[in-house]
Amino acid sequence: MKAVIFDMDGTLIDTEKYYRVFWPKAMEHFGYTMTDEQALSMRSLGQPYAPRRLKEISGDPDFDYLTVRNFRKKIMEEHLEKVGIELKPGAVEILTYLKEHGIKNAMATANDLERATRYLKKIGLYQYFDEIVCAPMVEHGKPSPDIYCFACETMQLKPEECMAVEDSPNGVISAYKAGCKTVMVPDQTQPDEELKKMLYGCVDKLTDIIDLL
Repeated sequence: MKAVIFDMDGTLIDTEKYYRVFWPKAMEHFGYTMTDEQALSMRSLGQPYAPRRLKEISGDPDFDYLTVRNFRKKIMEEHLEKVGIELKPGAVEILTYLKEHGIKNAMATANDLERATRYLKKIGLYQYFDEIVCAPMVEHGKPSPDIYCFACETMQLKPEECMAVEDSPNGVISAYKAGCKTVMVPDQTQPDEELKKMLYGCVDKLTDIIDLL
């Protein structure tokens, strides 16, 4: 592998669990309900899929996605300010290993560049990355392959030369469709049989990726 492309939330930082909490809270604030299963389906979901999914969940044809999302971002940010951002086990170790062995580190995240950069600097990971690719840089977010295709193009590499590391189904589908060798480090849920067919590997922690390079 010439590069490893990481997702951020739930893969490198332990924040995916908070989306599971704060999406339902935001929906409730505006008079809607969201089940835990529905909250899980939102993981790594990008444009235009997230607005469609929330409109479907709400049952409201006039659902105001931006207003609800901005409220979710606000209350989640406030919570993270209180509790801090935790790294996933092995995050520093795997990024250090790849740098030392001449393998590029890249990120493909559903977040915008401002938030991704701010979080990475806050937790001391920013300097490890050669490229940071965010959902607003492409037309279609995850689970479409656009973000991984763009990440590979940015590094001037073929998708088959790159390993993608994801924690969620939408992220796995995106990387697989792009043609990357896709490894899952499950966070909130384990892969089902259909998702397993897309995986180059499934490991318990980030440092286990070393054996698959």
